[in-house]
Amino acid sequence: MVHVKDYIMITLGLVCYCFGYSAFVLPEKVVTGGVTGLASLLFFGFGWNVAITYYVINAILLAIAFRTVGKQFVIRTIIGATIATLLLGIMVPLFKEPIVAQQPFMNVIIGAVLCGIGLGVVFTHNGSSAGTDIIAAMVSKHSNVSFGRTMIYVDLLIIGSSYLIFHTLDKIVYGLIFMFICSIAADMVIDSNRQSVQFMIFSKKWKEIADAITQETHRGCTVLHGTGWYTHSEATILLVMCRNYESMHMFRIIKAIDEDAFVSQAKVKGVYGEGFDHVKVNIKKHDSDVIAENHVLENESCHNE
Repeated sequence: MVHVKDYIMITLGLVCYCFGYSAFVLPEKVVTGGVTGLASLLFFGFGWNVAITYYVINAILLAIAFRTVGKQFVIRTIIGATIATLLLGIMVPLFKEPIVAQQPFMNVIIGAVLCGIGLGVVFTHNGSSAGTDIIAAMVSKHSNVSFGRTMIYVDLLIIGSSYLIFHTLDKIVYGLIFMFICSIAADMVIDSNRQSVQFMIFSKKWKEIADAITQETHRGCTVLHGTGWYTHSEATILLVMCRNYESMHMFRIIKAIDEDAFVSQAKVKGVYGEGFDHVKVNIKKHDSDVIAENHVLENESCHNE
């Protein structure tokens, strides 16, 4: 479900992406991956309008993949492609020359960072940039080739095709550098938004702290019982998961109630479940049937023993 705030952030992300591409990458005649790269390839080769070509290619891919990718994906892609097309139509004519003159490598790096940040914002707010992820979704649906691997293959094919137009390896190298830096920048934005931390709180006032955390942050607390081996006394520990940006609020709550509380904080790779991220794993019907069958066999084996 995409809300008004998400649409605003998706638009801002696409503005960042289109600006980075139009002002730094396209004027250097560097072909990138994705449908944007394919549109630029046709622009350099035949003079076709980048924005219109981008939209037409996405429309064709969506028409082919409608049943495969699902209604929600199609709606999000149409919205993203429409906004991106309008932005490219406005920005591409504005930048005939790259902003940083005679610095192709610098322009590619700046453009890649801006594009990566823009894509990261779009993906974080449940948006879609359209493009070759439609092809990847179709391939992964009907074969054992993973989504990410398909994306890489398609992008490499598009970037490599630039040799047919420019007959130089420099453009291919720049395109590969763009793809690498753009993906890193996008991952950093996505990961920073999802980064979570784990608190372990040792305090005699654990009840008050747990109540305050639940009421003020709406995060759950798990009560663990243990033994302090140094004192050989019973100890109660609170285990709390929260987003990284909520950490300071947690510390304020703890210290306001118990100045002497012993607190440990650790970063966790991912937290999945209610209030956090969802596990995005597709389980095929055959796999679920096998798991269920194995579970039944294990139970029967335990009963027989």
